Amino acid sequence: MKIGFVGKGGSGKTTLSSLFIRHLATTGAPVVAVDADINQHLGPALGLDDAEAAALPPMGGHLPLIKEYLRGDNPRIASAETMIKTTPPGRGSRLLRVDEENPVYAACARPVRLDGGEVRLMATGPFTESDLGVACYHSKVGAVELCLNHLVDGAGEYVVVDMTAGSDSFASGMFTRFDMTFLVAEPTRKGVSVYRQYREYARDYGVALRVVGNKVQGPDDLEFLREEVGEDLLVTVGHSDWVRAMEKGRPPHFSALEAENQAALETLLATADAAYGLRDWERYTRQMVHFHRKNAESWGNERTGADLAAQIDPDFLLSEDAVLALPG
Repeated sequence: MKIGFVGKGGSGKTTLSSLFIRHLATTGAPVVAVDADINQHLGPALGLDDAEAAALPPMGGHLPLIKEYLRGDNPRIASAETMIKTTPPGRGSRLLRVDEENPVYAACARPVRLDGGEVRLMATGPFTESDLGVACYHSKVGAVELCLNHLVDGAGEYVVVDMTAGSDSFASGMFTRFDMTFLVAEPTRKGVSVYRQYREYARDYGVALRVVGNKVQGPDDLEFLREEVGEDLLVTVGHSDWVRAMEKGRPPHFSALEAENQAALETLLATADAAYGLRDWERYTRQMVHFHRKNAESWGNERTGADLAAQIDPDFLLSEDAVLALPG
């Protein structure tokens, strides 16, 4: 299952995604966690100290390796240099699985031990001083999008992506890559503004979207969210002494998380798992091709000097069975 967490800056998006990842770890399920937020706070939220978080290898810094591996023997891709963030897989491409060893994970993922289990953590990498004036942050996130385009995951396997804050989540087609998107919203007008934006995009592209109300302190907050969000409101989370201790770097064992917040995480997991039966690989592949054509026409062809539409394999359908026909 591919699960995205979105929301405005300060909504608690990273905190909620880290709690969900910790909850998944207690189940023993294979988990790949990805920090795709410009502020790169997921590592510390999972318990890494500053030095450990800074040492995470940036996916953007390994983009040539990622492209070369995923390209495989795909005859439609002349070289890894012509691959862009939306390049779709085809016959001959290599696909990624959640629970495997491969050069991409070896270069970009690091194990993080959590209470009850271990997850793989990947990060886009921070926006550095050398990028100022010459690069867009979305070029770094492109490594995540390319990997998601080539990812085949099954039931009981999880990829959890902490997306960049606010409407920047819509700057690429990556928002369509998830089986379930959880939008974290505070009970304020600003808190639900991103929801209104995201709802329209979700409706246009068939994106499964549910809202997690955060920092809910009483009946008035709950009523406000119900009025503003309606049936999309899935669950709410209130004050947490466990989270406060975690933010100080001294969290107790995860089993000490408040019962009501544990129940909220169980609801998120059950909702994500239920989305598995609704998967439409044909629509998923079609959307991938749509955004690739769009990027090729707007900037990709000019930048690479190639006709990137020719990379599209019209007879290829990404699915759980597709991996059997591709090189390992």
